[in-house]
Amino acid sequence: AFLDVIEAAKLRIDDIVCIDGAPDGYLSLGDLVAQTRTDFDFESTWRSVRPDDVCTLIYTSGTTGNPKGVEITHANLIAECQAYSQVVEAHFGDRVMSYLPSAHIADRVSAHYVQLSHGVQTTDIADATKLAEALVEVRPSAFLAVPRVWDKMRFKIEAAMTDPSLSPIKRRLGLGALAIARQRVAAHEAGRRLQPHQELLWKQADTRVLSKVRKSLGLDRVQVALSGAAAISPDTLRFFAALGIEICEVWGMSETCAGTTINPPGAVRIGTVGKPVPGVELKLADDGELLVRGPMVMRGYRNEPDRTAEAFRDGDWLATGDIAAIDRAGYVTIVDRKKEIIINVAGKNMSPTNIENTLKSELPVAFSVVVIGDGRPYNVALIALDPDAASQATAVTGRTATDPAEIATDPAVQAIVAAGIKAGNARLSRVEQVKVYEVLPVFWAPGGDELTPTLKLRRRPIELKYAELIESLYAGARA
Repeated sequence: AFLDVIEAAKLRIDDIVCIDGAPDGYLSLGDLVAQTRTDFDFESTWRSVRPDDVCTLIYTSGTTGNPKGVEITHANLIAECQAYSQVVEAHFGDRVMSYLPSAHIADRVSAHYVQLSHGVQTTDIADATKLAEALVEVRPSAFLAVPRVWDKMRFKIEAAMTDPSLSPIKRRLGLGALAIARQRVAAHEAGRRLQPHQELLWKQADTRVLSKVRKSLGLDRVQVALSGAAAISPDTLRFFAALGIEICEVWGMSETCAGTTINPPGAVRIGTVGKPVPGVELKLADDGELLVRGPMVMRGYRNEPDRTAEAFRDGDWLATGDIAAIDRAGYVTIVDRKKEIIINVAGKNMSPTNIENTLKSELPVAFSVVVIGDGRPYNVALIALDPDAASQATAVTGRTATDPAEIATDPAVQAIVAAGIKAGNARLSRVEQVKVYEVLPVFWAPGGDELTPTLKLRRRPIELKYAELIESLYAGARA
C-alpha cells in the first residue's frame, strides 16, 4: 500500500522488502528468507553492530520545515531505556499498549524498546478509535497518551456525571465525590493535608465512586500514567489527579529519544514537565532556549551535515527550539516553541500554546484550537471540531448531521463554542483573550495538512492555507 509513497520519496535504500506482495523489482518476504539461508551470516552480522551504529531513523514531523531524518543509535536507545527505568519502574510482564504511530519515537521507546529491554507485554492496537474498548480489556500497568486522548476521556466522564438521565441521587453522589477529590488535589498542591473528616469523606468517595470510574476506563491497574508529545492542560492533570490517576507529564524530542524530562511519580509538579532523566544535562541559553546534553542525544540528521551543525551549540549541546524556565529543584517549565511565540503590535509576548490549552479545556467539541496574533492588534482563533463530540452535540437539537460544514453551523455547537470561548477568555489576561474566532467547516485528521501524526499543529501551513479566512477575521467580516 505504501510502495508508491516510497518510490515518490526517492529514498536511497539498497533493498526494499514488500511484506504483503511481490511486485517486480522488489524483494518479497519469501525472497528475503531464501536469501538469508544462503548468504546471510547471522552470528557475524549481529556481532559487527557497534553502539554508535544507527539503530533506527525517526523523521521529524516537519512543523518548522522539511522533515529531517534523526539518526538514533543503539547506545542512544539503551541509555534512554535505562534512564526511563530508573524513574518509572518497568518489570517483566508489565502491560503496555502501542497505538500511537510507530514512526514516532515515543511509541518506539515506551512500547517496543522497553519491551526488549525489560520484557514488558505490549498489546498493539491497530485502530486507535478502538482505544477506549482496548483499555478496558488490557488494563495496562503503564499508559502513555497524547493530551487529546486525556482530554477526550475527561470530557466523557464529565458528560456522564452530569447526564440528565441520571437520577438526582447518582448525579449528586458523582459530583460530590469529584468535588471532595478536587479539594484533596488542591490541598496537596498547596503542601497541606485535608482535615480528618474531609479525608474520611474522600476515602468514602474513592470507594463508592472514583474507583468505579477508574475501572470503567480500564485504568484501575495503572501504576504510571504519562502524557507527552504536546503540552497538556493543567486542568486535565488536576481532573485525573482527583480521579486517583496521577499523570506524569514528560517532554522530549525525536532528537533526544523522547523522554528527556519527566515528572517523577509521587512528586509531580503540575505545570512543569518534570526534571531531567538520569544522564541528561540541561541549561538555558541567553535567550531562554533550552539546551540538552546527554547519551540519548542523536548522532545527527541523516545526510544533512549543515543542519546537524546548526542544531548544536558549544559543541555537544543540542538546541531544542523551546523556550523554558528551570526552578531551583530542577523542574522544567516549557514556555513555548521559540519560533511560535506571539508578539503583538504592542510588543506583548504571549504563548499560543498556553492560550490554546486554556480554551480547549473549556471546549469539549473542539479537536484543535489555533491562535493567531503575531504582529497583529489582537488574537483570533480557528477551531476544528471533534467529529464525535460535535455530532453528539447536534443530537441535542434532534439532528443527525455528519457533514462537517453542517455541524459547524449547528446552533447547539455554536452555543457550546461561544460559551467555551467566553469561559476560556475569563481565565486569560486581556491581551491574551481571543476577540474573534471561526468554527471551521472541515475536520482535521492526524498526519494531514494541519496536524502531525501526534496532533502537533503545523502552524505555518495552517496560516498559509487559511490566510484569506484569517485576514477576514481581522477585517471584521466575521466578528
